[in-house]
Amino acid sequence: MIKLKIDHQEVEVPEGSSVWKAAEAAGIHIPALCLHNELDHFTSCMLCLVKDGSGKLFPSCSVKAADHMQIITEDEEIREGRQMALELLLSEHVGDCEAPCQIGCPAHMNIPLMNRLIAAGKWEESLKVVKRDIALPAVLGRICPAPCEGACHRKTVDEPVSICLLKRFVGDENDLHPWPVPPLEGKRVAIIGAGPAGLAAAYYLRLRGVEPHLYDRAPKAGGQLRTAISRDILPEELLDREIRTILATGVTFNGNTTIDDRHFEQLRRNYDALIVATGNIDDTTKAFQLAGTAKGIQVTGEGYETSEAGIFAIGNVLRSSRLAVRSVGQGKEVAFAVLQYFHGGKIIGEPRLFNSRFGKLRPTEFAEYLKESVAGKRRFPADSPRGFTPEEAVEEARRCMHCDCRAADDCKLRDFSTRYAASQKRFQTSPRRDMTKKFQAKGIVYEPGKCIKCGICVRLTEKYREKFGLTFIGRGFDVEIGIPFDESMDVALEKVALIVAEGCPTGALEPIRKAGDPLQ
Repeated sequence: MIKLKIDHQEVEVPEGSSVWKAAEAAGIHIPALCLHNELDHFTSCMLCLVKDGSGKLFPSCSVKAADHMQIITEDEEIREGRQMALELLLSEHVGDCEAPCQIGCPAHMNIPLMNRLIAAGKWEESLKVVKRDIALPAVLGRICPAPCEGACHRKTVDEPVSICLLKRFVGDENDLHPWPVPPLEGKRVAIIGAGPAGLAAAYYLRLRGVEPHLYDRAPKAGGQLRTAISRDILPEELLDREIRTILATGVTFNGNTTIDDRHFEQLRRNYDALIVATGNIDDTTKAFQLAGTAKGIQVTGEGYETSEAGIFAIGNVLRSSRLAVRSVGQGKEVAFAVLQYFHGGKIIGEPRLFNSRFGKLRPTEFAEYLKESVAGKRRFPADSPRGFTPEEAVEEARRCMHCDCRAADDCKLRDFSTRYAASQKRFQTSPRRDMTKKFQAKGIVYEPGKCIKCGICVRLTEKYREKFGLTFIGRGFDVEIGIPFDESMDVALEKVALIVAEGCPTGALEPIRKAGDPLQ
């Protein structure tokens, strides 16, 4: 056995252990992308950099621990080294973590997952996906100008997927509250304004155990949804139904109540936090004396906190906008910020992960993406006032091309890029490679553009004695992982298809359908 110190902690490990394994034995987790528990180390990603007592940086996976070593696993220089290692990998990474439609949606809804669930006929599950981010799906499905459809990759091929009509279908088809309501946890929030922003804030706070109280000068909740939109477009009974669903979770609505500066001070004293969602700024709102301009109240970044601690502002009171979906999205996001305020943490709003983006599809890539879709242009309801029938919704949802990454929720490259604030563009110097997708009958898909050449798949196919397997092809910067002799994926991975997919640290090798996938 040998003894060394890692982050000032004494560690005893068997002789021959790597520094990385010594740290793991002590419960100190050093990031790495090219390590696999069935394989020997293969120094590739350089993410496991650490520093010895002399200040020298080295990869911890490939250096053996020695007596009396003094190891530091995290400081500013190490962080910068890891960030650079990630940025070099990202410079050649071609793939979207989240689909462009999801990025284009002001509420950041997981549109591809909604589409897959609709295509599978799973209406209730699709509603849960929508209502994680959009509190009023049937309403917004009728009035949203659909910025998501403008970003849809299918638009480049022929016409975008009818996302708004599908969202409307999900809202119309279902009971509009798909989850049990949690018990109250003792915090109370006053929300001034019961338009789309205030309603969404109340809904998502209540789902987190907070007791929300809505105040509005009008007798009924809805704000401009009730006063500025034709009833031919947005029937009143439908608006009432979605609002009732929100209030029924335990949200208290106080109508015919104007909040002036005196009442505002009373609310500050009586509630644990306060949200201003009054719509376009006016003299009453200005009387609250929150820092801002003639155009609206000023807030801090994505946290929506005003110049006064514990007071937040969302919706048109920040700046006038005709996008109700933006207000609804801010209502969801401010719920994160309010809870962060309650817990004494940094107020950042809804957490965001690193997101790889590669831009528009090229004509040479159309066929690759259509492999996971169906042919045909955008479909419209045969009966426009009623919207899609279930059969029409399934047909239109199947046009979605699965642009999001299968590994978006369990990709180590994405997780570490988020942790180290990596930039995808820092070392990009040449045009990107074309996206390709290679499918294997036993259940995996290989997307070479997402490969970081860690060699895990190559070494696993060697270990399990695949006849062809995967291998490194080419030299230097042009090296890539491929199949010898241009064989098919079926021939290359006869034994270990799912094993190599499980071992891949990115979305390059993934099961076509994971356990619980809506299309399984």
